[in-house]
Amino acid sequence: MRRMAGSAALAFAAMMTMAGAAQAASTVQVSLWDKGSDTPMVTGLAYGTPNLDMSKATMGITATPAVAKAGKVTFKVKNSSKDTIHEMIVMYRANSKDPLPYIADENRVDEDKAGDKGEVSELDPGASGSLTVDLKPGKYVLICNVPGHFVSGMWTEFTVNP
Repeated sequence: MRRMAGSAALAFAAMMTMAGAAQAASTVQVSLWDKGSDTPMVTGLAYGTPNLDMSKATMGITATPAVAKAGKVTFKVKNSSKDTIHEMIVMYRANSKDPLPYIADENRVDEDKAGDKGEVSELDPGASGSLTVDLKPGKYVLICNVPGHFVSGMWTEFTVNP
């Protein structure tokens, strides 16, 4: 009897461990970077613009890894800048070839129309933050929407696989 109770307890513990593993979030390290406030901002590097030369970007976002499994994804975000505030917003892309809706007068993406899934709001230079979101399979783009930063190259593609 004692042996069956012990076996049942071990089986239950194994099931709970497997359930916890299935619920564990993928972790993505995100760096928000720029070449410094004394470097003139280049524009015309918005996501969806054909024939981009991203080597000219004076700021950007790096996500490692750039692919995760569907489910809970935790973005650990670090603003690597020495003097500029940045943020990171997760945007779902139904069609990854379409540009994000842009408000030219405000020099930023229209977050409401773009499919905002969550964000780590304005981070001071050197600061960190995190965001955990439940993502379905598909294409996403991570952006900084501080005015002018998106068109200066502060975006990166991110893929969620089934």
